[in-house]
Amino acid sequence: MFRKSIRNKLIILLLVATIIPFGSSIIITYYHTKESIKNQVVQENMNLLYQGKVNLQSYLTELNGLPLSLYNNPEFMTFMKSSQKETNYFNVGTVNNLLQTILYAEDNIDRVYISFLENNRFISISKRSTVVFSSDIKESYLEYYKKTYESPYNMYIEPMHYQSGDETMVKSKPKQVFSLHRAFINVPSNEILAYISLEVSPDEIIKLSENLYNKDREEFYILSPQGELIYSSNVKVSGNEENQEWISSLLTGQSESGSKEWKEDHFHGVMLYNKMEDSAGGWILVKRIPYSTLYESAFSVAKINILFGILGMVLVILATLFVTVKITSPIRILLQNIQQVEDGNMKVQFSSLGSKEDEIGILGDRFKGMIEKINLLINREYKLELENKTNQLKVLQSQINPHFLYNALQSIGTLALKNNVPQIYSLITHLSKIMRYGMNTDESLVPLIKEINYTKAYLLLQKERFGEHLDYVIEVDESVHHVQVPKMVIQPIIENYFKHGFDIRDGIGKIRLKCKEVDGFLEIRVRDNGIGISEERLFEIYKHFEDERRSTDGGESNIGLKNVYVRLKLYYDGGADLHLENREEGGLLVAMKLPINSGGGLNEGDHH
Repeated sequence: MFRKSIRNKLIILLLVATIIPFGSSIIITYYHTKESIKNQVVQENMNLLYQGKVNLQSYLTELNGLPLSLYNNPEFMTFMKSSQKETNYFNVGTVNNLLQTILYAEDNIDRVYISFLENNRFISISKRSTVVFSSDIKESYLEYYKKTYESPYNMYIEPMHYQSGDETMVKSKPKQVFSLHRAFINVPSNEILAYISLEVSPDEIIKLSENLYNKDREEFYILSPQGELIYSSNVKVSGNEENQEWISSLLTGQSESGSKEWKEDHFHGVMLYNKMEDSAGGWILVKRIPYSTLYESAFSVAKINILFGILGMVLVILATLFVTVKITSPIRILLQNIQQVEDGNMKVQFSSLGSKEDEIGILGDRFKGMIEKINLLINREYKLELENKTNQLKVLQSQINPHFLYNALQSIGTLALKNNVPQIYSLITHLSKIMRYGMNTDESLVPLIKEINYTKAYLLLQKERFGEHLDYVIEVDESVHHVQVPKMVIQPIIENYFKHGFDIRDGIGKIRLKCKEVDGFLEIRVRDNGIGISEERLFEIYKHFEDERRSTDGGESNIGLKNVYVRLKLYYDGGADLHLENREEGGLLVAMKLPINSGGGLNEGDHH
């Protein structure tokens, strides 16, 4: 109904004409805005990253310049070249003063030490101790001294590590520092006199880094040229550099700066990077921006466009409804009245569909006139025919052979006189059920189980009458117990057996009733072991079925079957089937097929 409605078609047409332009505009605007904003955000962050690189380079260059200033001190150079460095009291005082100058030249320098690899000597000073001379250079330092020696700039920055203490230092919780190692060379030769190292607190690095990213929505990292983390805003990445594919991807890149798309389990977005000069340590600054942050502005613009698009569509829908309601409402009223007529209600529910001068008003008047004429014809012809069929049906229902009742009563009386037993009560009960069921004409359709119980009562009385000479079996599937069937549709078939086949049988009289569902039909099969029906007689019975007149040319032999046939035709309007067939082993098979979901009873004469 929705697809066929004129109003709905018009609404859909106008919606499509609105949605396509609005939708296309929103999509095009969104993608154009998204790319534009993405490029703008990337450029702004690249500029920010470059400024951060400049600031970090300046800071590291400043730190690197502190050891270089020692070349300008002749006394320190004499001390470095002396073979008795720690015994000369004057030289010791000079070294102490110079190292203290470097130590306090920058607030974040926490410790300064000099290592003489040639004679395994070590001089250190920190803000927690005075100058200390030692003959124990830790092996862990040798690795970084080697990297310092191999550097073309005679300098190496050791990544973040926990500060190592010595005997003179106050025992406290280790803190993280990074170390700047510098090779002190005997210029103009390439002889290395010693290695000067600065242990620096990362506070300034952290401060500079925090100005380069948004903590809540972005990630920032500083990598050494070897891929070691100098700084990390994500604790999950710290200490897990080996498993970070994006680090390997950046290290293998050739360009000094740039951006690249990156998608992995926990990050989908853009990575921006900028490499510091090798003379300043060659650190790589990396900023990772998720798509959700990168396209946030684009999403906002798209939401505004969608909002205006929805408002526009709402206005179009309201205008469409306003324009179409006066055209389509009368048609809907007419369709509703047609539906009611189809359901049997012949009353027209409207006075007029519009002006008598327009097409819809004329259509409404013509429809009302047509319904009035149809209703008149129904009152004269159809309802009269229904009443006739109702009366015919009630006559057919009342045609139960009184001969059976007389024999049953005689059997009950004889048994009462001879035996004086309680079976009389049971027999009378069965008989009363039969009489009450047959005489109640208020119900025309009954559940199958009710019809079966009536048939059982009938067969029990016959069993009392014939005793061992009668054997019967009733099989009914439980799934069809509540199927509605015409009342007393089985008993006339069984009664036909006792009237025409029981007395001339061979041996014990046998009858079997079976009910089940087959392909949406209720199949009722009654078979006996009588003599059956000749082919000529069977032809006459079928011919008698088709005769609409209530003739008695066939005698009583087929009144019960005719009764069943006519009732099935009335109730199911040709949808049911009654079939008679002689069995090869003797006897007659009567089979009925009744539609289960046909709405049986709609064609019966219940109209008044």
